[in-house]
Order: sequence, then structure tokens, then C-alpha cells
Amino acid sequence: MPAPDAAQREAAHALEVRKRMREVEESILSRAPEHDLQPSLDRIRAVMVLMGDPQRTFPVIHVTGTNGKTSTARIIESVLREMGLKTGRFTSPHLHSMLERIAVGGRPVDAERFLAAYDDVIPFIEIVDARSTAEGGPRMTYFEVLVAVAYAAFADLPVDVAVVEVGMGGSWDATNVVDAPVSVVTPIDVDHRHFLGDTPAEIAEEKAGIIKADAITIAAVQGDRDAAEVLADRATEVGARILFESNDFGVTAHDVALGGQQISLRGLASGYEDLFLPLHGAHQAQNAAVAVAAVEAFVGGGAQPLDLDVLRAGLAAVESPGRLEIVRRSPTVLVDAAHNPAGARVLRDALGEAFTFVKLVGVVAVMKDKDAVEILEILESALDEIVVTRNSSPRSMRAPELGQIAADIFGEHRVTIVPDLPDALDRAAGMADEGGVGGGVLATGSVVTAADVRLLLGTTDV
Repeated sequence: MPAPDAAQREAAHALEVRKRMREVEESILSRAPEHDLQPSLDRIRAVMVLMGDPQRTFPVIHVTGTNGKTSTARIIESVLREMGLKTGRFTSPHLHSMLERIAVGGRPVDAERFLAAYDDVIPFIEIVDARSTAEGGPRMTYFEVLVAVAYAAFADLPVDVAVVEVGMGGSWDATNVVDAPVSVVTPIDVDHRHFLGDTPAEIAEEKAGIIKADAITIAAVQGDRDAAEVLADRATEVGARILFESNDFGVTAHDVALGGQQISLRGLASGYEDLFLPLHGAHQAQNAAVAVAAVEAFVGGGAQPLDLDVLRAGLAAVESPGRLEIVRRSPTVLVDAAHNPAGARVLRDALGEAFTFVKLVGVVAVMKDKDAVEILEILESALDEIVVTRNSSPRSMRAPELGQIAADIFGEHRVTIVPDLPDALDRAAGMADEGGVGGGVLATGSVVTAADVRLLLGTTDV
């Protein structure tokens, strides 16, 4: 029997990698999910110590906040990459694959690199699991395992800098085993009340935990004096320098442009005029201002202006999938991962600023633990009609229940209930077409809703 040729060997290897990746994903998914938190750093710290603290082998820009974290992290990483640095990026949640959470050079890690990092960390995870369960505690969670894999992968490369997004909160988030020289706090609003608190100030207490000694913090909490005071007090306590949007940096101009917006920014060290950002909405201009200040803080302590051509190229290359993203034309279909009232507000405002639809139909599926009433109240003025449905998550609210909430807000004549998302999307597209040329569909309410619609329409690149 002839020996297999190179193509056959490559195909067999790829099949084996896919099989192993499925097994590893199933193993990780068997752990406590992200919404079932175990607020302690003990387990992830123990794994890092057993591994020799890989997270201390590269500098980190650490990003927290209520909304805008992922887009801000992506903008920071894109500018740093354009400067010639080898970058790592850890964000969450993912849209289609957990590989998306760990990016190197702006692209998700491939399965082989992920598996190599997983193989490095799993013996230590199993040791910590055994210790914890023997003491009556939990195994490491899904999120904790992914953090350990990310830090191992970044150390192995190694990267020049990692941009790391907090999963939830800050103080006890699994990512917070780093001493980041630059930390970022995006706008704070009320979300995850049962874990973080009922006011922006209480939530700021948790998020302030990523501010470390001798570091620089970039904060975008203007308009919330209590939250700002909490962050400033933490900075004073640990000996960090804190810089606030409006006082120290910010957006000086932004105008709608084809495919995004034209912005001008005031950085920490210089002003930057006429920059193109391929993302929609004033909130993304704000995210860009925060990101630029963070890069200035990282590369020159906030005293060194960035090269304008490099900055322009870095911003122009930014992608933020699932954030007011056009995934189809005729009719235009937008997806947005807004899943809380703060996200719904910036989505509504961005729609009015960047798009002019003759008729806009919403496809909305929301998780059971989210504030569906306030989300729908905020979106009501932006949508002509709404199709309520449920997404692929078992945590998704049932369509009839969401439909009753929507009917109370929109009126029954503007609400259609379609339990299956593919059918709901088809129905909404037909309703948008009834408005003639210029109709559109907006799918929102959850990261999972955005991901499901992207997948249905064949858009899976991230």
C-alpha cells in the first residue's frame, strides 16, 4: 500500500486537530459558565504560580467598564500593531468560537496554538481543581480556564504587549492577576446588579481594582461624579496617576462619513485631526479617544505624541464585529450586541446619527436576566416595528413573554412574535421591504442574537 502523500497527511492532521478541539471545548464548557461567577482570585493565582507566573512576562493594557470594552481593546490593539509591536488581545464574550477570545497580531489564534497552550496549563488546572474541591470549593470556571490559556499563549510567543479585557467587574475578575502599567475604564453604568452593585459608584468600586501602583489609568466616566471620585480615590490609595476624559483628553470633532466617521481627537500629548474610524456612532469616537490616550500612556507615559500616519493607519484598520455591523444589503441588516440599557442608548443614538432608513424593523431576543423592559423602552423610538424572538442560548427569554413586554411598550400593532430566529429574520426582512427602497433590519438584544444572525447570513469572520 503506497504511503500517504503530503496532502493526505495534512488533511488527516487537520481532522485530528478539529476532533481534539471539539473535545477540549466540551471539557471547558462543562465548567461553571461566565454568568455563574466564583468571585475569588485564589484559583487563577494558584495556577499562575504553579506555571511560573507567565502573565508577568509581558506588559498589559487592562480594560474594564460597562460598555465599549471590546471595541476600545480592539482599537488599542490595532494602533499598537500598526506601530510594529507584536500584540496579544483577550476579549469576551465571543461571537462564534472561543478561539476569537485570544488574538495574536489582530487575528484569533489557530486551534493548534490554542491546544498547545491548553496542554501547558491543564495539568496545573487539575491540581488546583483537586485542591479546591478537597476543601469544599468549586473547580475553576470556564472563564478562569480561558484566562489561563490566554496568558500561557501570550507568554509562549512571546508578545510585546497584551490588551486584556476584563470579563466582569475588576477586583476579582480572573484577568486581574496582572500588574498593568496602563489601565482603562470605559463608561460605567448599572449592569450585573447581583454581582457588582446597584449604582455606578458601587460598580466603580469593583472596576477600580485593576488600578495598580505606579500605573496610569485612562478613565471615561465624565458626567458621573461619584464614580469618578471612587476611581480617583483608588488611584491615590495605590499611587497611580489617573487621567479623565474631557479634562485630559477627548473627542474634539466627529462627522458621519461613508463607512464610518471622520474624527478629531485631543490626546494626552497632542491633537490629532481628520482621522477616519470605520465604526459608527459617537460612542465609538469616544472609544477611539480613550484608546489613543491609552496608547500614548503606554508608549511614552502620556508625554510623547503618536506618529500621525501610524495612528491614521491603525484606526482605519479597526474592526469590531457585532457592533452596529452591516451584514447584508437589500434590505440592509445590522447586528448589534447591545444587551443592557446603556448599550441600547448608544445604539439608538448611533442609529439616528449614522443611518436614515425609510423603515427600520427590529429583531430582538434578550436574555432572561437582563432588563428587557428598559432596553425596549429605549429602542422604541428608533424602530418602526419589532419582531420578538429567542436566540440559541438556553438563557434566552421566551418569545411570548418578550412579546407581551414589547406590546405594552410599542403597542400590539407594531409587535410580531416569531419564536424561531431564522423565521423572525425572514419576517423582518419582508416587513422592511414593504417600506420600499431604504428599509432596514436591526438584530439586537444580546451578543448571542448578533452572533446567531451573523451565522445565518454567512458572516463569521472576526
